[in-house]
Amino acid sequence: MKVEFAPLNIPLARRLQTAAVLQWVLSFLLLGKGPVCIGIIVILIIYNFWFLYVPYMTWLYFDWSTPEQGGRRSNWVRSWTVWKYFKDYFPIHLIKTWDLDPSHNYIFGFHPHGVLVAGAFGNFCTNYSDFEELFPGFTAYLHVLPFWFCCPLFREYLMSSGSVSVSKKSVSHVLSKEEGGNISVIVLGGAEESLDAHPGKFTLFIRQRKGFVKIALTHGASLVPVFSFGENELFKQVNNPEGSWLRIVQEKLQKIMGFALPLFHARGIFQYNFGLMPYRKPIHTVVGRPIPVHQTLHPSPEQIEELHQTYMEELRKLFEAHKRKYGIPEHETLTFK
Repeated sequence: MKVEFAPLNIPLARRLQTAAVLQWVLSFLLLGKGPVCIGIIVILIIYNFWFLYVPYMTWLYFDWSTPEQGGRRSNWVRSWTVWKYFKDYFPIHLIKTWDLDPSHNYIFGFHPHGVLVAGAFGNFCTNYSDFEELFPGFTAYLHVLPFWFCCPLFREYLMSSGSVSVSKKSVSHVLSKEEGGNISVIVLGGAEESLDAHPGKFTLFIRQRKGFVKIALTHGASLVPVFSFGENELFKQVNNPEGSWLRIVQEKLQKIMGFALPLFHARGIFQYNFGLMPYRKPIHTVVGRPIPVHQTLHPSPEQIEELHQTYMEELRKLFEAHKRKYGIPEHETLTFK
């Protein structure tokens, strides 16, 4: 295979975009893995930097539940110029199709998961998307796996972006704001869906995901389907059809560890044939029409099922209404699992 190298005369802006995305990918692949962060703490202990690790570990003990209590976003971090270059690398776009009432709270069901959920991060975890202009009066919280907040140091970086835990307690905290204006962004397919994040495929793990419906009913939070066109085009994965030995191993590891391990690849820093950098593919995150939800403190299974079916229908309508605009053939449709 002939290696296609990047030209030397690339504009500085594009080089900065590559650097911005590289640090983001590495932050999840390295810092986001517990052993690396724990290793840093161990090194501080071995070399007796007690004045660093003792205060931090003490503070960590008292701060442990913060990811379930609204987190600790930092507008300073969210406004770092690196996120502008991150957004422009793909680029990432946010599209609104319906006005939302800032006196209410909402749940954005984000689809698909993709490999690293770049669209959700770029649109809801930085100040360089059009979110504030499109949805004035709202604050968005991206809910991610609780595992990420168990990693010392990395948890601070993640919370500064506005990310919080996806636990029931955390989602309830966000949706409990009486005056409204909060949005819980939940990647409903979860880690399991990332194993089906192949280019040109639209497989969503949604049929058994009903917890978000119950919590929406409990709080009276409207449901809003969100589809991020281009999310699955950023990486390629090693072929892993259901029933294959690779898929069986991945699913078992996912159940044990709580997060999936897709064997993905895309381009490199200086060449276009292989590497862990995502492809430069545009991402269009389309926010659909809200589904009104009447508050029901103790919803019945029938009520949950009915609202869940309505949500899936609205999600399919959203995809069908916009797919041709973003280069998806007419015959392609969503597959719900």
